[in-house]
Amino acid sequence: MEDIYMLADSAIIARIGERLKSVRLKQNITQQTLAEETCVSLSSLKKIEKGEIRSFDSFLRILRSLGKLDVLQPLMEEEQLSPSEYYELVHSASAHQRKRATRKI
Repeated sequence: MEDIYMLADSAIIARIGERLKSVRLKQNITQQTLAEETCVSLSSLKKIEKGEIRSFDSFLRILRSLGKLDVLQPLMEEEQLSPSEYYELVHSASAHQRKRATRKI
């Protein structure tokens, strides 16, 4: 498998479009049916499958309809802090708190 970081953006998008088309065909779904299910125009769907992804919203609806939304799961997960990172975060927050001036009577 190629290193994704070595590919041009256009090559990545083209491969994603090809993959979406492949998944659609394996599920025996026509472009017209998928367009109707996702409320994406047929012309937009054809463009997406050719690697012209202009709308992230349309892309998400297509992934959801094809049952492939889980490919985005790693982007949705919060990173876990290590115990030392948590300690630093808590103590840096308390160290920067402003203190009120005391009033002398």
